[in-house]
Amino acid sequence: MRIVLVVACALVDTDGRILIAQRPEGKNLAGLWEFPGGKLEPGERPEASLIRELSEELGISVKEACLAPLTFASHAYEDFHLLMPLYVCRRWAGTPQPLEGQALKWVRAGKLRDYPMPPADEPLISHLIGLVGA
Repeated sequence: MRIVLVVACALVDTDGRILIAQRPEGKNLAGLWEFPGGKLEPGERPEASLIRELSEELGISVKEACLAPLTFASHAYEDFHLLMPLYVCRRWAGTPQPLEGQALKWVRAGKLRDYPMPPADEPLISHLIGLVGA
């Protein structure tokens, strides 16, 4: 089974809310909510990938020093195994915008379970509640 490396970020605002994005129609797992991020390009480091993805998806600029690794997800889907490091970021430049047709929502960590997420994302919620509170 092939392993797919995807990197994700929990952007945390000054009110302690976390940004989630809804996968747009036409994408795999459309309609589910997830943490911003994406697949690594060949030869790309996870932090560089996340900085690129946040710029492409949300139009924000993030410095590598502002990315703190929190935990990771390891989940077997039917045709691949997903390995997904989750970073936390509290400082960025710009205002997140939905540049890829996705819906965005700022949510308290304790309310994340109210939004349907891909199976790999769900175990990350308890780590975020532990970090920022419910």
